[in-house]
Amino acid sequence: MRLCFGDCVFDGGTRELLRAGKTLHVPAKTFRLLELLLERRPDAISKGELGEMLWPGVFVSDGNLARLVWELRELIDDDAQEPRFIRTVHGFGYAFGGDARPNGPAIGVLSPGIVFKLILRDREVTLHDGENIVGRERDAVAWLDVHSVSRRHARIVVSGDAATLEDLGSKNGTFLKGKPVTHPSRLEDGDLVRIGTVEMILRRYAGGISTETARSR
Repeated sequence: MRLCFGDCVFDGGTRELLRAGKTLHVPAKTFRLLELLLERRPDAISKGELGEMLWPGVFVSDGNLARLVWELRELIDDDAQEPRFIRTVHGFGYAFGGDARPNGPAIGVLSPGIVFKLILRDREVTLHDGENIVGRERDAVAWLDVHSVSRRHARIVVSGDAATLEDLGSKNGTFLKGKPVTHPSRLEDGDLVRIGTVEMILRRYAGGISTETARSR
């Protein structure tokens, strides 16, 4: 996901935030907060849900989230009194209320000559350029209707000829070659990925032809 708002450019693939053409240093949780708000825009997200996604399994006070929102506003030059981007929904949570426009390759367009696929038991899921959600959410690129899988369990970000795997605060974990994924991890051809209890293989084809994404159960 690559979006432009104000003088900022958010790039979920490269994990960068630029303002006026300069790359900003953004703490991981602050970046994730912006990402969540952009993904759900213009809908508001409750403080409780944000807390679960940002600090999974850990109780935090509303002050921690308020501090994170303040840091984000400082980075993108947003004013809490007259917000252009981050809208406070009093008594509920926060929302991204600004105009965010696509910037860069359109989602769904594969990089020329490179095709990434997830190989499950009897199905293949073709990944598109940008963000690919893996989980029980019906709109997920790789839909896994399994109780051990969270609604938005993990994601694979494809950028050019590279792909990275990231856990999205799932309850049962994301694993790469048997090890828990605790930060965005680069994927290589043939890597074993486990989402909850579901195992799959990541394949990278050079010179492949894009095929219709298959949904798996």
